[in-house]
Amino acid sequence: MVLLLAVWIEKFSALRQRVQRDGAWLRELAKLETAPRTAARPWLVLSLLVLLPVVLLGLLLMVLQPVAYGLLALPVHLLVVIYSLGRGDLLATLGPFRDAWRRTDVQAAVHVAKRDMDVCAENGDELLEKVQGYLLWQAYQSFFVVIFWYFLLGPVAALSYRLLALAARHSRNPALAERAALLRHAFDWLPVRLLAASLALVGNFVGVSRVMLHELLNWDISARQLVEKVGRVAGEVPAPVVGADGVSSLDSLWELLLRAAVLWYAGFALWTVLI
Repeated sequence: MVLLLAVWIEKFSALRQRVQRDGAWLRELAKLETAPRTAARPWLVLSLLVLLPVVLLGLLLMVLQPVAYGLLALPVHLLVVIYSLGRGDLLATLGPFRDAWRRTDVQAAVHVAKRDMDVCAENGDELLEKVQGYLLWQAYQSFFVVIFWYFLLGPVAALSYRLLALAARHSRNPALAERAALLRHAFDWLPVRLLAASLALVGNFVGVSRVMLHELLNWDISARQLVEKVGRVAGEVPAPVVGADGVSSLDSLWELLLRAAVLWYAGFALWTVLI
């Protein structure tokens, strides 16, 4: 129910923008990174900014769960899942690039890709490939990994992932960012491979199987590299081209991700009924 409500709210409500406010947390991160007692102790900072909030959340849920058959815990679950989803609107972010690429204005496409997605490339072909990778990665880290950990371990795991992602992205302390990224990599290892299997089922199964034969147990490959590589193979993305055909490649990848999402929700529903 929470996962279905989260999707409905994301599509038809502005609640996500009101819930996803990271300002106070980021200010605390900056303060702890510069404080003399914690600046050189990245594990302590992560404990205060990631472990402490999730422990408090777990205690709150333990208190609320027995009350009113768990109904009081439902809104907490929902708010945590919405907060844990990725930031921004992926399709809206891609909009200006799609418009520029469709009218074959490569210079404008380069500008909006840098401005909206922080994607840079030396030529048009490379730019389109990087934007395709951006689409695949953002869909994974914004949605798939969050709902996986929520379904498996509940809101505590989903919140842990998002706080680690925020720390890895916004930390100005290299040691802290490195440790947050390492923990996030551990969180990513299983769900990104499950997504790869899902993309194989709804896309090019043989092609994805060949990729995963070499990468299935590879700890060193990042989740971003894996999802980009598998997504292009599963979607049978053609060679980059400027114009409407290039935009169609983005549409085909989005449709592939939607089919994978439907497969995940069907799997969640079946598991819930059987268990």
